[in-house]
Amino acid sequence: MTEIDFAQLDTYARYKLMASLIVPRPIALVTTLSADGTVNAAPFSMFNMMGEDPPVVMLSVNKLQDAAQKDTATNILRDQEFVVHITDEAMAAAMHRCGDRLPPHHSELVHTGLTATASQSVKPPRIAEAPVAFECVLHETLETESRYVFIGLVQWLAVRDGLVDTEKWRVRLQEFFPVGRFGASFYVNCRDRFAIEAHEGLAQARDGAASTAIDEM
Repeated sequence: MTEIDFAQLDTYARYKLMASLIVPRPIALVTTLSADGTVNAAPFSMFNMMGEDPPVVMLSVNKLQDAAQKDTATNILRDQEFVVHITDEAMAAAMHRCGDRLPPHHSELVHTGLTATASQSVKPPRIAEAPVAFECVLHETLETESRYVFIGLVQWLAVRDGLVDTEKWRVRLQEFFPVGRFGASFYVNCRDRFAIEAHEGLAQARDGAASTAIDEM
């Protein structure tokens, strides 16, 4: 094994190693509202679910030089609301372009041709093309020298018609094709899927009402 002492590395070296080894990562395409009402949309791959009771997600937003803030962080800190979208293959290119550096008054949705649609529980709009949207209010904020970590409490979920069986509350995974972030500028899809069969004893003990997503594949 190659042994690496993180204490001996600079920040950028640590970032390169962590961001290229902790993969693939889900991508949060986040919409917020600026003070003048401009819809901001930005992708973040330092994102994930933290739990379901309460239903919370984690979003990590780095600071710019001289501790300046990205528009997303500024808007969340001010309004305490945001919407997290999961990106699928069809909108991957537009998601990537939402990372272009634009003036605060220029909406990334206009820049990329994505469509804003009203949310149900928060002011920032959802993106109509996204298959999944979690409407969130700010639950907690952690701040370090380099970034903000926002814990969002999910208020509302919107999913593309047909993607969820609302009687069994199961996602039809065979119809869901999100993309993830790999190292450097690479992305991955999730079409190459495989199941690992449970050990016979564990399979017998498994609660049928909480069966794994493998049953949906």
